[in-house]
Amino acid sequence: MDNLDRKLLSALRHNARAALSDLAQELGVTRATVRNRIDRLEQAGEILGYSVVMKGDTATEPVRGLMMIGIEGRGTERIMRQLKGLNTVRSVYSTNGRWDVIAEIGTDSLEAFDEALTQIRRFDGVSTSETSLLLSAKK
Repeated sequence: MDNLDRKLLSALRHNARAALSDLAQELGVTRATVRNRIDRLEQAGEILGYSVVMKGDTATEPVRGLMMIGIEGRGTERIMRQLKGLNTVRSVYSTNGRWDVIAEIGTDSLEAFDEALTQIRRFDGVSTSETSLLLSAKK
């Protein structure tokens, strides 16, 4: 993958429905070059597919944060299932290092966020946690 491929992928991430002619103009190459590059990236498995992002998908709760969770014993799978069942938990990640699991939490208010944290801290097996509020998205 060269610099042109990376620029093309960046443009497609911004707008996967962009016309080949628009992509070619943006990248300073021909339509045929863009088409060939896209075909090659798809065949190589670099581009796995395209998706639609709906307005509702980008709407975020006003209060969002990451909760790093330390788990004692062998309760990780059980706690991950419990986290996935909470409507305030957007994503659950396994990780390495100091923390066993990271949960992305989103709520409508700080009070609801605090309630979600309290609920998770009460899970049997949660030994420690640290939470960071997400202030603004830069990308």
